[in-house]
Amino acid sequence: MGARFLGLMAVLVLVTGLAGCTGNKDKTQNTGDGATTTTQQTDGTQVATDGQYAPGSQAQLVAEIGDRVYFGYDQYDLTPEARSTVERQAQWMKTYPNVTVMVEGHCDERGTREYNLALGEKRANAVRNYLISNGVQAGRVQSISYGKERPAIMGADETSWAQNRRGVLVVQ
Repeated sequence: MGARFLGLMAVLVLVTGLAGCTGNKDKTQNTGDGATTTTQQTDGTQVATDGQYAPGSQAQLVAEIGDRVYFGYDQYDLTPEARSTVERQAQWMKTYPNVTVMVEGHCDERGTREYNLALGEKRANAVRNYLISNGVQAGRVQSISYGKERPAIMGADETSWAQNRRGVLVVQ
């Protein structure tokens, strides 16, 4: 009887756990006036009830423009591709004048912690300064360096390292 009881408890725990995974959106009310309302998912992403991303949200930035640029090894200058992305980010920010952002500077795992914090700061500032030079008000853009402390991808190969050498725009 004890094994049967434990089996039933295991099934109950599994069913209860799965029930919590059935939906990611918080419940919202339909206003009925045709207005687009937003809901926040459990991961923090804002999505309009009509399936579109909320205007000025991180989700919209990622989906429509891209939130990151990449850097070469031991580099902090913006490549032509990175400049193009930051120019589109600046235009997006001008469309949403109330949006403020944090630019995160990241590095791969090679090098000392101190060196990578300094390099990450240069990368974040390169993105920040280019946003400002493209017409974004300086007060709307902050920067921070995480050095090698927050890798996007775990791994000790060039593919992983290339993904970790980045500047990321985060809507505040």
